[in-house]
Amino acid sequence: MRPRGFKLYECPSKKIAMEAMGLLNTGNNSINREKKTKRKAILEKKKAIEGIIKAASSSDKDRLASFPPFRHYNRDGLSVYLESGHGDKLSSPLKQYIQNLLKANMEDLYGSEWPAEEKVKRREMVAPEACYIFVHEASYANNVQMSPMVERERIFTNCVDDRGPIVGFVHYRFTIEEEIPVLYVYELQLEPHVQGKGLGKFLMQLLELIARKNHMGAMVLTVQKANLLAMNFYMSKLRYAISSTSPSRVDPLIGLKKSYEILCKAFNNEAKAILEVPAFT
Repeated sequence: MRPRGFKLYECPSKKIAMEAMGLLNTGNNSINREKKTKRKAILEKKKAIEGIIKAASSSDKDRLASFPPFRHYNRDGLSVYLESGHGDKLSSPLKQYIQNLLKANMEDLYGSEWPAEEKVKRREMVAPEACYIFVHEASYANNVQMSPMVERERIFTNCVDDRGPIVGFVHYRFTIEEEIPVLYVYELQLEPHVQGKGLGKFLMQLLELIARKNHMGAMVLTVQKANLLAMNFYMSKLRYAISSTSPSRVDPLIGLKKSYEILCKAFNNEAKAILEVPAFT
């Protein structure tokens, strides 16, 4: 029992150490709280992005319904009608048409890589997350000779309505690039006789509207370096930039060995900072 009035002697160094320990614990607790807050924010952001992708990818949506003026395209003697589709709902004749058009337009550009690439594209085109816009030609000029693919598609549809046969398609998906929700354009393929009439630009403008409507941060696509017309179309006419995820931006030496570039167009500052700034700078 301590006598009344007796003050227990405290070692100064011990007192300082205890105070320091208290400050250290307070600091550690503050750091831990900050880490937890950051982790929570990251998880919430990830969950929100996944929710955006899930909502955008809903297979029962007709994404053209919000843009009635883009249902039709009439210019330079070309009249087409657009409709939506999904990879897991393609008919056998339509799958064959897609394969044929891909081969006709892309085999020479891929060269020796085509056989392997064709197998990949066949798997990709029927995935549930694959979204489509099909281009139906509504009328024909008498002096236009149809390609074999168009003739086969004419037989397939029997021209039962004013849409006519399919003469091109867009395959796109809603996905995540560097934690940014994006609309990724997998394919934009048109029959030769409907090219050069502004239809490609029209379709890309429609895709941009769809991307923004579904809260995407950017649009992304892959282009073969050998496809000079496409590179010029996207970068000069549509103002796409080489993405930070493209091999040439990740590592210039690796980029030299790759046959493609990844291009993007960002819709907000966050996406621009992440996807358009070169990774090696």
